[in-house]
Amino acid sequence: MPRRAERCLQIAPHSLAIVLGAAAGERPGGGGGAGGAGGVAGPAAELGRHRIGYEIFADFKRENMQHHWDRRATAAVAETFFLGWIDEQVLLVQGKEEHLEVLRQGWARRSLKPPSGFHIKCLGDIPQAAVQEGSGKVRSDLDITEVRPGM
Repeated sequence: MPRRAERCLQIAPHSLAIVLGAAAGERPGGGGGAGGAGGVAGPAAELGRHRIGYEIFADFKRENMQHHWDRRATAAVAETFFLGWIDEQVLLVQGKEEHLEVLRQGWARRSLKPPSGFHIKCLGDIPQAAVQEGSGKVRSDLDITEVRPGM
């Protein structure tokens, strides 16, 4: 009896991982460490900073929407969407492949700006993940293919 072909549903096609690190002298999520009138940032002040992934994504978009000299970059950033925030260091974005390619090129040219309080360690393509229809099993390689900037 012939086996029925497995049907899969792609989870995150056309996605890009932006791996972030804390900017020198800063904590991830913003702020320069000192805050308020007393110069000491407490836990409440730190939580008040953009620690939520979507807010970090919004800051990333805001930083990169100011490419007045590069309309392709501005359009590409405008057309990307927040997909997720993993382990307080990886921002997942989704968009059309041509827009993601513009982001990769911006990273290679070192013109892609990080969200405030961060630096970009690397960009990576996310291999396609799929769910087998009916089984709910996720099939994926979660290795991120790193895209390195040019010198």
